[in-house]
Amino acid sequence: MVLLLALLFFAIAALYASVGSGGGSGYLAVMGLAGVAPELMRPTALVLNILVAGIGTWKYVRAGHFSARLFWPIALMSVPFAFWGGSLSLPTALYRPLVGLVLLYAAFRLWWGTRAAAPPRPGRARLPLWAALLVGAVIGLVSGLLGIGGGIFLGPLLLLAGWAGTRQTMGITAAFVLVNSAAGLLGLLATAPVLPPGIALWLPAVAAGGWLGAEYGSRRLDSLVLRRLLALVLVLGGVRMFLG
Repeated sequence: MVLLLALLFFAIAALYASVGSGGGSGYLAVMGLAGVAPELMRPTALVLNILVAGIGTWKYVRAGHFSARLFWPIALMSVPFAFWGGSLSLPTALYRPLVGLVLLYAAFRLWWGTRAAAPPRPGRARLPLWAALLVGAVIGLVSGLLGIGGGIFLGPLLLLAGWAGTRQTMGITAAFVLVNSAAGLLGLLATAPVLPPGIALWLPAVAAGGWLGAEYGSRRLDSLVLRRLLALVLVLGGVRMFLG
């Protein structure tokens, strides 16, 4: 099971990194299907997220696909709220259905994204400061609570609102996932989280997948097939979380 999860994590990291995300929802989905204990899922997903998002941030920033003007107002509120969310411990009866809802939403976004028209052109709308602070606070809190980076929420929002272009969104999202996941993990440390032994194999697996995805991006991957397969995994993982 540890080796199978490593292979799945590799594929998830490659796909998510290709769009500037860390893969937190994907890791939670396969861990839910594998029956990993909820208390292990959140710290594991956050640690894997940090590694993959760190690689993605470095590559996208170097390539010039990053806007500090858009990133910092959102991160200003997301970091403390992600830390706060990470320090909170939800009961299993509440944590599982909440994660299930997020996974189903992520599956919808992946499937819908393969068939949607091109996103609005950037430059038509400017991100107001109040909106950036509100978005950062809400996504940060949810990210810390559930053990995700928040990229599945921020990326579509930036594109659909016309606040950023596609490649710029990738860079902003990668950096957002990195700081959110790090803040959430720091908050979680107060609860003395335990990582599963398989983490020693999973870290290099997601590092390789994250590097591959961030290096080549979705342009050179069969994104239609990969996204639909991952959407199916997310649906199964979401349903599994509801069933307990």
